[in-house]
Amino acid sequence: MKPYLHSPNTWRTDESGATLIEVLVAIVVLSIGLLGLAGLQMTGLQSNHSAYLRSQATLLAYDLSDRMRVQRQAALSGAFDDASPSAERIGWNNEVASMLGAGATGSVVRNGADVTITITWNDDRGRIRGQGEVATVTNVNFVYRTEL
Repeated sequence: MKPYLHSPNTWRTDESGATLIEVLVAIVVLSIGLLGLAGLQMTGLQSNHSAYLRSQATLLAYDLSDRMRVQRQAALSGAFDDASPSAERIGWNNEVASMLGAGATGSVVRNGADVTITITWNDDRGRIRGQGEVATVTNVNFVYRTEL
C-alpha cells in the first residue's frame, strides 16, 4: 500500500489499527493462559498442604522420641507402647489427631532400645489426581526409627 500525504507534515497508510477479530483472538489466548496459571496455582497449593502435613508428622515423631528419651526408664518398661500408653502418650495421640486430622493415628513399636514410631494420616486433600481419576482415600505412613 502506498502512503499518501494526509496533511502537510504527516504521511498515513490506509490501515490504522487492530480489527475486532484480532482483539478477540488475543483475549482468548490470554484467557487460556490464565486458566493454565490458575490450575498450576491449585496444584501448587495441594502439594504445599501435603508437605505441611509431612513436616508436622516429622515434628510429632521427634517430639515423642524426645519425650521417651527424657523418661528413658519408663519408655523401656513400655509406658509409651501402644498396649499401655502413659498420660504423655495419650497427650501425644491427641496432638497427632489435632495436627494431622481426625483420622490420624500414631503407633510405637519397641524392640529393646530400638523404637519405631509410625504416624498415619489421610492425605487425600494433598493428592494430585489425574483427569477423570476417582477420588479415593489416600493414607500416608511416616515411619521414624530411633534408639533410646
